[in-house]
Amino acid sequence: MAKEITRADILDMAEYGKVRAEKRRALVQLKRNRRVPLGPHATFYFENYETMWQQVHEMLFIERGGEEQILDELSAYNPLIPQGRELVATLMFEIDNPVVRKNVLSTLGGVEETVFLRFGGEEIVATSEEDVDRTTADGKASSVQFVHFHFTDAQAAKFADPKTEAVLGIKHPNYSHMTVLSDDVQAALAKDFD
Repeated sequence: MAKEITRADILDMAEYGKVRAEKRRALVQLKRNRRVPLGPHATFYFENYETMWQQVHEMLFIERGGEEQILDELSAYNPLIPQGRELVATLMFEIDNPVVRKNVLSTLGGVEETVFLRFGGEEIVATSEEDVDRTTADGKASSVQFVHFHFTDAQAAKFADPKTEAVLGIKHPNYSHMTVLSDDVQAALAKDFD
């Protein structure tokens, strides 16, 4: 079953303004088990319908682009909602110092092709969003990447099993890091499967 945000799901901005603080507080709780730091600079933010619904509303609320903006935001954020047997993450390289950021990103070309999930004898290599090339011709990676993990039914069942340990990693030669997902994170992500 495809999940997407439709025009009918968009609140009027005056109405959204009334519930914004409450929605943002709820999202902080939801994101707690959807955020996975990896190494010194990378953080994965696993997306779902709720995180993208909030993102669309925040963009509309802040930018006030009206009806024209709505379709643009839906087009941008609907692809980040997991569909069926899929996990989707925004991978951000969060480096405050602009000099360090430039130096690190200049060595990470193709990093989006080295992201993986390993669990129960399986390894899924992420695929990146194809809307924009996230690595420049000179090998500089974007600080924001969007990656999809596509599962078979059997892989989804293994991942969802609380006895299965799952490892998230990047095996880029200049950024090779792995972390074991906590039980809470793994359980939250397993709910993204239909």
